[in-house]
Amino acid sequence: MKPAMLAAGAALAFSLTTVPGWAADLTMRISLQLPLKSHLGQNLVLFKDEVEKTSDGAIAVEIYDSAQLYKDKEVPQAVGSGSIEAGVASLTRYVGDIPAVDIFYQPFLLDTEEKVRKATAKGGPIRGPIDEAIKDTGATVLWWQAYGGAILLSNGGPLKTPASMEGKKVRVFGKTLGDFTEAAGGAPTMISGSEQYLAYQRGTVDIGMTGVSGVKSRSLWEVMDTITVTNHADIEFIVVVNTDWWEGLTDDQRAIITAAADKADESVRNEMSQIEAAAYAAAKENGMTVYEPTAEEMEAWRATAQPVYDEYMEKAGDLGKQLMEAAKAL
Repeated sequence: MKPAMLAAGAALAFSLTTVPGWAADLTMRISLQLPLKSHLGQNLVLFKDEVEKTSDGAIAVEIYDSAQLYKDKEVPQAVGSGSIEAGVASLTRYVGDIPAVDIFYQPFLLDTEEKVRKATAKGGPIRGPIDEAIKDTGATVLWWQAYGGAILLSNGGPLKTPASMEGKKVRVFGKTLGDFTEAAGGAPTMISGSEQYLAYQRGTVDIGMTGVSGVKSRSLWEVMDTITVTNHADIEFIVVVNTDWWEGLTDDQRAIITAAADKADESVRNEMSQIEAAAYAAAKENGMTVYEPTAEEMEAWRATAQPVYDEYMEKAGDLGKQLMEAAKAL
């Protein structure tokens, strides 16, 4: 039975990522670091289904999940160089070229769903300039994928205040989140999302930082036992395509892909609160403790923000100042 089950599983995975080569005039490959069962993976499946249905199979979309082709940190270069047509990357992976993108990781700045929706509105005063700046890397943004608020993971109890982080090694996934960790007295360690599980299992770091949906999709309850709900940053992923490839498409092809991307963008944004609620429920069902800091404890966390803001304003240039003003105006 086991070989038969493995074969069936392989066939299912193949059906989700490929279509017959003869059926398509155009193939669009997308690299994803998360498993296909994650909400970002399912959002790509929605996009794939919409494109292939609307194009009557003339455009095929192939999804390579779980970092089969590229890790998260490799996606910007792979897409920008044309090594692959499209990829999903954490927005902060562009901070090296565009420091201002870390406006979304400024501690507690975008701290309500309303502010996040305004900040991520297509063509808006924050997302618009970021999308435009990313074009200079050889990539064009198709849509944004909401990932929810940043939380902290630990073993043996919650992280009630910054004092709980002092002297501890902390997994981070962006420079600004590293600055936040240092402001709280921790030692940041940059670890790709696909490498989180092993890092926690092996004790490479003491504390985790991720979105709660990642706890569910990566079964992180097997290696961490406590979630502290700080929601100290808004985590965003973006789906980018190689600009030369994009501009080489016909008007009809671009229209079909754009319409599907807009649908995927809206869908994942609207479902985010339910996705997070389901992930918290799954974490509790699998034995995790979910701790929500008191108002006094949250004030202690918020007090760590100002040095991070100052660092951002110093490094993010005119675009950073523009985005900070826009964010505060929300």
